[in-house]
Amino acid sequence: MNIIKASKLIYDYIRRDEEEKIEEVDRAIDNLDVEIEKGTFVAILGHNGSGKSTFAKQINGILTPTEGTVWVSDMNTADESSIWEIRKKAGMVFQNPDNQIIGNVVEEDVGFGPENIGIPTADIWKRVDESLEAVGMTAYRYKSPNKLSGGQKQRVAIAGVMAMRPQCIVLDEPTAMLDPNGRKEVIKTVQELNRQEGITVLLITHYMEEVIEADRVIVMDDGKLVMDGTPREVFSRVDELKSYRLDVPQVTELAYELCKAGVDLPKGILSQQEFLDHLLPILEDRRELW
Repeated sequence: MNIIKASKLIYDYIRRDEEEKIEEVDRAIDNLDVEIEKGTFVAILGHNGSGKSTFAKQINGILTPTEGTVWVSDMNTADESSIWEIRKKAGMVFQNPDNQIIGNVVEEDVGFGPENIGIPTADIWKRVDESLEAVGMTAYRYKSPNKLSGGQKQRVAIAGVMAMRPQCIVLDEPTAMLDPNGRKEVIKTVQELNRQEGITVLLITHYMEEVIEADRVIVMDDGKLVMDGTPREVFSRVDELKSYRLDVPQVTELAYELCKAGVDLPKGILSQQEFLDHLLPILEDRRELW
């Protein structure tokens, strides 16, 4: 069952002069067709300007199509009467958590969203408890967000979205401003929400290592979908990814270069352990020949 569907989606950024005449049209999404199955973890990759963030903003109606249609849980995002329900279904987590956190205390911030949509007080606190526990931030509920690390702030932002009980969370480069430990914290949290809570996750990122556990990887370039498959399928196509100005995980590239040099390794190796599992037997065999 699909939770998100885009059909023939086009979005143009239009710049106008002082007299409202069109000066420039920049096509960010160009005739995109894509469907996202409910409960899946989907990563969207693309260089700057590829259209991935513009697509993310279409999903909860921050932007609406120039042409074509986007449906979220069978609701048309261009239908203004449905936009409130759509935003309940699809929550957004942005790059900078400071742009989302508005409370002076963590628990108040997490409760803001449910309060804003009219949830009864008793239910709000139950949701706050559950959301903070889900992201591992219960111990910080009485803290000021200003005292938290970047990774902790981002987890609070995710908890605030979770408290609204969305079916889908869209994360637009949520780790771009974090250090490596913060990135690991956030990605682990997102993976657990997907696996344990069944929440559909759309992760937009340019860190290749963050997507190796995804169910599906979509690559966008110049507003179009150019690659689509499992992480192994996509990262097996190293030269093609590089043609779209993207990297691959370091261990994947190392295995790829060794393969080009004549070492018999499979394509699309994703982890260090997998790399060692394949390489060590080859080294043992060669040592016996020596």
